[in-house]
Amino acid sequence: MDFMINVNHKRIKTNGIWLHVAEKGTGPLVLLLHGFPELWYSWRHQIEYLAESGYHVVAPDLRGYGDSDAPLNPNSYTIFHIVGDLIGLLDHFGQQKAYVVGHDWGAVVGWNLSLFRPDRVIGLVNLSVPYFPRSPTTKTTESIRQIFGDGSHVIQFQEPGRAERAFARYDYMTVMKKFLLVTNKMIAPTDMEFIDYLETQSSLPPWLTEEDIRVFAEKFEESGFTGPLNYYRAMDLTWELLAPWQGSKIMVPVKFMVGDKDFGFKSGGTSEFVQGDEFRSLVPDLEVVIVGGHHFIQQENPQEVSSQILSFLRQHPADE
Repeated sequence: MDFMINVNHKRIKTNGIWLHVAEKGTGPLVLLLHGFPELWYSWRHQIEYLAESGYHVVAPDLRGYGDSDAPLNPNSYTIFHIVGDLIGLLDHFGQQKAYVVGHDWGAVVGWNLSLFRPDRVIGLVNLSVPYFPRSPTTKTTESIRQIFGDGSHVIQFQEPGRAERAFARYDYMTVMKKFLLVTNKMIAPTDMEFIDYLETQSSLPPWLTEEDIRVFAEKFEESGFTGPLNYYRAMDLTWELLAPWQGSKIMVPVKFMVGDKDFGFKSGGTSEFVQGDEFRSLVPDLEVVIVGGHHFIQQENPQEVSSQILSFLRQHPADE
Protein backbone atom coordinates (compact mmCIF):
# COMPACT_ATOMS: atom_id res chain seq x y z
CA MET A 1 0.00 0.00 0.00
CA ASP A 2 2.91 2.40 -0.66
CA PHE A 3 0.73 4.36 -3.06
CA MET A 4 -1.83 5.12 -0.38
CA ILE A 5 0.90 6.36 1.99
CA ASN A 6 2.12 8.81 -0.67
CA VAL A 7 -1.31 10.45 -0.96
CA ASN A 8 -2.45 13.07 1.53
CA HIS A 9 -5.70 12.08 3.25
CA LYS A 10 -7.95 14.54 5.07
CA ARG A 11 -11.58 15.05 6.04
CA ILE A 12 -13.21 18.34 5.10
CA LYS A 13 -16.43 19.82 6.48
CA THR A 14 -18.73 20.80 3.63
CA ASN A 15 -22.47 21.22 3.20
CA GLY A 16 -23.18 19.93 6.70
CA ILE A 17 -21.17 16.70 6.41
CA TRP A 18 -17.57 15.53 6.45
CA LEU A 19 -16.00 14.35 3.21
CA HIS A 20 -12.82 12.32 3.03
CA VAL A 21 -10.48 13.33 0.21
CA ALA A 22 -7.21 12.01 -1.14
CA GLU A 23 -5.00 14.71 -2.63
CA LYS A 24 -1.62 15.09 -4.24
CA GLY A 25 0.32 17.70 -6.16
CA THR A 26 0.24 21.45 -6.61
CA GLY A 27 -1.16 23.64 -9.36
CA PRO A 28 -4.63 24.07 -10.85
CA LEU A 29 -7.26 22.05 -8.98
CA VAL A 30 -8.59 18.87 -10.57
CA LEU A 31 -11.54 17.08 -8.91
CA LEU A 32 -11.81 13.35 -9.64
CA LEU A 33 -15.31 11.97 -8.96
CA HIS A 34 -15.78 8.21 -8.66
CA GLY A 35 -18.81 6.09 -9.46
CA PHE A 36 -20.66 3.06 -8.05
CA PRO A 37 -19.45 1.01 -6.24
CA GLU A 38 -16.07 2.67 -5.95
CA LEU A 39 -13.94 5.02 -3.88
CA TRP A 40 -11.27 7.67 -4.41
CA TYR A 41 -8.96 4.69 -5.03
CA SER A 42 -10.46 4.06 -8.47
CA TRP A 43 -8.44 7.12 -9.60
CA ARG A 44 -5.11 5.84 -8.19
CA HIS A 45 -3.40 5.92 -11.60
CA GLN A 46 -4.72 9.36 -12.58
CA ILE A 47 -3.85 10.93 -9.21
CA GLU A 48 -0.19 10.02 -9.65
CA TYR A 49 -0.06 10.96 -13.34
CA LEU A 50 -1.81 14.32 -13.05
CA ALA A 51 0.03 15.35 -9.89
CA GLU A 52 3.36 14.69 -11.61
CA SER A 53 2.09 16.76 -14.56
CA GLY A 54 1.63 19.89 -12.46
CA TYR A 55 -1.89 19.70 -11.02
CA HIS A 56 -3.43 19.70 -7.54
CA VAL A 57 -5.48 16.53 -7.66
CA VAL A 58 -8.32 15.96 -5.19
CA ALA A 59 -10.29 12.71 -5.23
CA PRO A 60 -13.09 12.61 -2.65
CA ASP A 61 -15.04 9.68 -1.37
CA LEU A 62 -18.44 11.07 -2.35
CA ARG A 63 -21.08 11.30 0.37
CA GLY A 64 -22.18 7.84 1.45
CA TYR A 65 -18.87 6.22 0.48
CA GLY A 66 -15.72 5.13 2.26
CA ASP A 67 -14.53 7.49 4.97
CA SER A 68 -17.05 10.23 4.13
CA ASP A 69 -20.26 10.72 6.08
CA ALA A 70 -23.28 8.70 5.01
CA PRO A 71 -26.64 10.26 5.92
CA LEU A 72 -29.31 7.60 6.40
CA ASN A 73 -32.19 9.29 4.56
CA PRO A 74 -32.26 8.61 0.79
CA ASN A 75 -33.59 12.14 0.31
CA SER A 76 -30.13 13.39 1.35
CA TYR A 77 -28.65 12.00 -1.87
CA THR A 78 -30.21 14.18 -4.56
CA ILE A 79 -27.87 15.60 -7.17
CA PHE A 80 -28.18 18.96 -5.40
CA HIS A 81 -26.70 17.52 -2.21
CA ILE A 82 -23.76 15.99 -4.06
CA VAL A 83 -23.05 19.10 -6.12
CA GLY A 84 -23.34 21.18 -2.95
CA ASP A 85 -20.68 19.04 -1.32
CA LEU A 86 -18.31 19.80 -4.19
CA ILE A 87 -18.93 23.54 -4.14
CA GLY A 88 -17.91 23.35 -0.48
CA LEU A 89 -14.69 21.58 -1.48
CA LEU A 90 -13.85 24.29 -4.01
CA ASP A 91 -14.46 26.93 -1.34
CA HIS A 92 -12.31 25.01 1.16
CA PHE A 93 -9.39 24.99 -1.26
CA GLY A 94 -9.98 28.66 -2.11
CA GLN A 95 -10.58 27.98 -5.78
CA GLN A 96 -13.17 29.82 -7.85
CA LYS A 97 -12.80 27.27 -10.66
CA ALA A 98 -11.57 23.71 -11.07
CA TYR A 99 -11.29 21.02 -13.68
CA VAL A 100 -13.79 18.23 -13.08
CA VAL A 101 -13.36 14.59 -14.09
CA GLY A 102 -16.19 12.14 -13.41
CA HIS A 103 -16.92 8.46 -13.99
CA ASP A 104 -20.29 6.67 -13.77
CA TRP A 105 -22.24 8.40 -10.96
CA GLY A 106 -19.33 10.82 -10.72
CA ALA A 107 -20.03 11.71 -14.35
CA VAL A 108 -23.67 12.42 -13.49
CA VAL A 109 -22.42 14.71 -10.72
CA GLY A 110 -19.97 16.37 -13.11
CA TRP A 111 -22.69 17.03 -15.69
CA ASN A 112 -24.91 18.66 -13.08
CA LEU A 113 -22.15 20.64 -11.40
CA SER A 114 -21.39 22.08 -14.83
CA LEU A 115 -25.11 22.70 -15.43
CA PHE A 116 -25.76 24.48 -12.12
CA ARG A 117 -22.45 26.29 -11.65
CA PRO A 118 -20.55 26.69 -14.92
CA ASP A 119 -18.82 29.61 -13.26
CA ARG A 120 -16.95 27.09 -11.06
CA VAL A 121 -15.85 24.71 -13.83
CA ILE A 122 -12.91 25.29 -16.20
CA GLY A 123 -13.69 22.16 -18.16
CA LEU A 124 -15.24 18.73 -17.73
CA VAL A 125 -13.93 15.27 -18.63
CA ASN A 126 -16.59 12.60 -18.17
CA LEU A 127 -16.33 8.86 -18.50
CA SER A 128 -18.92 6.21 -19.38
CA VAL A 129 -22.19 8.05 -18.66
CA PRO A 130 -23.33 10.72 -21.17
CA TYR A 131 -25.59 13.69 -20.46
CA PHE A 132 -29.11 12.48 -21.17
CA PRO A 133 -31.95 14.96 -21.61
CA ARG A 134 -34.49 15.09 -18.80
CA SER A 135 -37.89 13.74 -19.74
CA PRO A 136 -40.46 16.49 -19.13
CA THR A 137 -43.22 14.02 -18.22
CA THR A 138 -41.74 10.69 -17.08
CA LYS A 139 -39.79 10.09 -13.89
CA THR A 140 -36.31 8.66 -14.26
CA THR A 141 -37.06 5.21 -12.87
CA GLU A 142 -40.13 4.87 -15.04
CA SER A 143 -38.14 5.83 -18.12
CA ILE A 144 -35.54 3.18 -17.25
CA ARG A 145 -38.25 0.60 -16.60
CA GLN A 146 -39.80 1.32 -20.00
CA ILE A 147 -36.46 0.75 -21.74
CA PHE A 148 -34.90 -2.06 -19.71
CA GLY A 149 -37.72 -3.62 -17.68
CA ASP A 150 -37.82 -4.61 -14.01
CA GLY A 151 -34.52 -6.50 -14.21
CA SER A 152 -32.48 -3.29 -14.40
CA HIS A 153 -30.16 -2.75 -11.46
CA VAL A 154 -31.60 0.76 -11.14
CA ILE A 155 -35.08 -0.66 -10.56
CA GLN A 156 -33.91 -3.40 -8.18
CA PHE A 157 -31.95 -0.87 -6.14
CA GLN A 158 -35.06 1.26 -5.45
CA GLU A 159 -36.48 -0.82 -2.60
CA PRO A 160 -34.70 0.01 0.68
CA GLY A 161 -32.84 -3.02 2.02
CA ARG A 162 -33.42 -5.32 -0.96
CA ALA A 163 -30.00 -5.01 -2.58
CA GLU A 164 -28.27 -4.88 0.80
CA ARG A 165 -29.81 -8.25 1.74
CA ALA A 166 -28.86 -9.75 -1.62
CA PHE A 167 -25.28 -8.44 -1.43
CA ALA A 168 -24.94 -9.86 2.10
CA ARG A 169 -25.11 -13.40 0.74
CA TYR A 170 -21.59 -12.87 -0.62
CA ASP A 171 -18.34 -11.79 0.97
CA TYR A 172 -17.21 -8.26 0.12
CA MET A 173 -14.34 -9.40 -2.10
CA THR A 174 -16.80 -11.34 -4.26
CA VAL A 175 -19.24 -8.42 -4.49
CA MET A 176 -16.47 -6.11 -5.66
CA LYS A 177 -15.20 -8.63 -8.22
CA LYS A 178 -18.71 -9.06 -9.60
CA PHE A 179 -19.08 -5.31 -10.16
CA LEU A 180 -15.57 -4.31 -11.21
CA LEU A 181 -15.29 -7.16 -13.70
CA VAL A 182 -18.81 -6.98 -15.07
CA THR A 183 -19.07 -7.97 -18.71
CA ASN A 184 -22.70 -9.06 -19.04
CA LYS A 185 -25.57 -6.65 -19.53
CA MET A 186 -26.87 -4.83 -16.47
CA ILE A 187 -30.30 -6.41 -16.89
CA ALA A 188 -31.12 -9.46 -14.77
CA PRO A 189 -34.06 -11.80 -15.30
CA THR A 190 -37.01 -10.41 -13.34
CA ASP A 191 -37.02 -13.42 -11.00
CA MET A 192 -33.31 -13.07 -10.12
CA GLU A 193 -31.48 -10.67 -7.83
CA PHE A 194 -29.09 -8.50 -9.78
CA ILE A 195 -26.02 -9.46 -7.72
CA ASP A 196 -26.77 -13.14 -8.38
CA TYR A 197 -26.95 -12.45 -12.10
CA LEU A 198 -23.49 -10.89 -12.24
CA GLU A 199 -20.82 -13.43 -13.08
CA THR A 200 -17.89 -14.15 -10.79
CA GLN A 201 -14.74 -14.24 -12.90
CA SER A 202 -12.41 -17.17 -12.22
CA SER A 203 -9.27 -15.09 -12.72
CA LEU A 204 -8.32 -11.42 -12.56
CA PRO A 205 -7.30 -9.35 -15.58
CA PRO A 206 -3.85 -7.71 -15.61
CA TRP A 207 -5.24 -4.30 -14.63
CA LEU A 208 -6.77 -5.38 -11.31
CA THR A 209 -5.02 -7.11 -8.41
CA GLU A 210 -6.32 -8.87 -5.32
CA GLU A 211 -4.78 -6.02 -3.34
CA ASP A 212 -6.78 -3.45 -5.33
CA ILE A 213 -10.02 -5.33 -4.73
CA ARG A 214 -9.21 -5.62 -1.04
CA VAL A 215 -8.93 -1.82 -0.75
CA PHE A 216 -12.51 -1.50 -1.99
CA ALA A 217 -13.85 -4.52 -0.10
CA GLU A 218 -12.48 -3.50 3.29
CA LYS A 219 -13.94 0.01 3.02
CA PHE A 220 -17.36 -1.25 1.95
CA GLU A 221 -17.28 -3.75 4.80
CA GLU A 222 -16.81 -0.79 7.16
CA SER A 223 -19.33 1.61 5.59
CA GLY A 224 -21.84 -0.69 3.89
CA PHE A 225 -23.72 -0.19 0.63
CA THR A 226 -26.77 1.79 1.78
CA GLY A 227 -25.22 5.22 1.17
CA PRO A 228 -24.18 4.36 -2.40
CA LEU A 229 -27.54 2.71 -3.10
CA ASN A 230 -29.32 5.82 -1.86
CA TYR A 231 -28.08 7.63 -4.99
CA TYR A 232 -30.44 5.40 -6.96
CA ARG A 233 -33.24 5.82 -4.43
CA ALA A 234 -33.07 9.61 -4.79
CA MET A 235 -33.26 9.57 -8.60
CA ASP A 236 -36.95 10.40 -8.87
CA LEU A 237 -36.69 13.19 -6.31
CA THR A 238 -33.78 14.58 -8.30
CA TRP A 239 -35.91 14.36 -11.45
CA GLU A 240 -38.60 16.50 -9.78
CA LEU A 241 -36.08 19.06 -8.54
CA LEU A 242 -34.43 19.34 -11.97
CA ALA A 243 -37.58 20.68 -13.62
CA PRO A 244 -36.31 24.29 -13.75
CA TRP A 245 -33.37 23.14 -15.88
CA GLN A 246 -35.56 21.37 -18.43
CA GLY A 247 -33.88 21.63 -21.82
CA SER A 248 -30.75 23.32 -20.46
CA LYS A 249 -27.39 22.77 -22.12
CA ILE A 250 -23.94 22.07 -20.71
CA MET A 251 -21.98 25.16 -21.72
CA VAL A 252 -18.48 24.33 -20.41
CA PRO A 253 -15.87 22.58 -22.59
CA VAL A 254 -16.29 18.80 -22.38
CA LYS A 255 -14.39 15.67 -23.37
CA PHE A 256 -16.47 12.50 -23.08
CA MET A 257 -14.80 9.10 -23.03
CA VAL A 258 -16.45 5.69 -23.15
CA GLY A 259 -15.15 2.14 -23.45
CA ASP A 260 -15.91 0.37 -26.70
CA LYS A 261 -17.06 -2.71 -24.74
CA ASP A 262 -19.00 -0.85 -22.01
CA PHE A 263 -22.37 -2.54 -21.43
CA GLY A 264 -24.02 0.88 -21.19
CA PHE A 265 -22.49 2.09 -24.44
CA LYS A 266 -23.70 -0.96 -26.34
CA SER A 267 -27.28 -1.05 -25.02
CA GLY A 268 -30.46 0.98 -25.24
CA GLY A 269 -29.31 3.05 -28.21
CA THR A 270 -26.57 4.75 -26.18
CA SER A 271 -23.91 4.24 -28.83
CA GLU A 272 -26.05 6.03 -31.40
CA PHE A 273 -26.89 8.78 -28.91
CA VAL A 274 -23.25 9.42 -27.94
CA GLN A 275 -22.18 9.68 -31.56
CA GLY A 276 -25.30 11.51 -32.75
CA ASP A 277 -26.53 15.08 -33.06
CA GLU A 278 -28.74 15.23 -29.95
CA PHE A 279 -25.82 14.75 -27.55
CA ARG A 280 -23.89 17.50 -29.30
CA SER A 281 -26.89 19.80 -29.20
CA LEU A 282 -27.05 19.36 -25.42
CA VAL A 283 -23.28 19.75 -25.01
CA PRO A 284 -22.19 22.22 -27.71
CA ASP A 285 -18.45 22.25 -26.86
CA LEU A 286 -18.00 18.47 -26.97
CA GLU A 287 -15.29 16.01 -27.97
CA VAL A 288 -16.18 12.29 -27.92
CA VAL A 289 -13.41 9.71 -27.56
CA ILE A 290 -14.07 5.96 -27.68
CA VAL A 291 -11.29 4.04 -25.93
CA GLY A 292 -10.60 0.36 -25.50
CA GLY A 293 -12.21 -1.19 -22.45
CA HIS A 294 -15.37 -1.96 -20.54
CA HIS A 295 -17.02 0.28 -17.93
CA PHE A 296 -14.22 1.03 -15.46
CA ILE A 297 -11.89 2.45 -18.11
CA GLN A 298 -9.80 4.66 -15.81
CA GLN A 299 -8.64 1.46 -14.10
CA GLU A 300 -8.68 -0.90 -17.08
CA ASN A 301 -7.00 1.46 -19.56
CA PRO A 302 -5.26 3.98 -17.29
CA GLN A 303 -2.52 5.14 -19.64
CA GLU A 304 -4.84 6.19 -22.44
CA VAL A 305 -7.45 7.70 -20.10
CA SER A 306 -4.81 9.63 -18.17
CA SER A 307 -3.19 11.01 -21.31
CA GLN A 308 -6.61 11.99 -22.73
CA ILE A 309 -7.41 13.85 -19.51
CA LEU A 310 -4.07 15.64 -19.52
CA SER A 311 -4.38 16.68 -23.16
CA PHE A 312 -7.79 18.22 -22.35
CA LEU A 313 -6.43 20.10 -19.32
CA ARG A 314 -3.60 21.54 -21.40
CA GLN A 315 -5.98 22.44 -24.19
CA HIS A 316 -8.00 24.51 -21.67
CA PRO A 317 -5.42 26.19 -19.43
CA ALA A 318 -6.58 27.61 -16.11
CA ASP A 319 -6.60 31.38 -15.79
CA GLU A 320 -3.49 32.61 -14.05
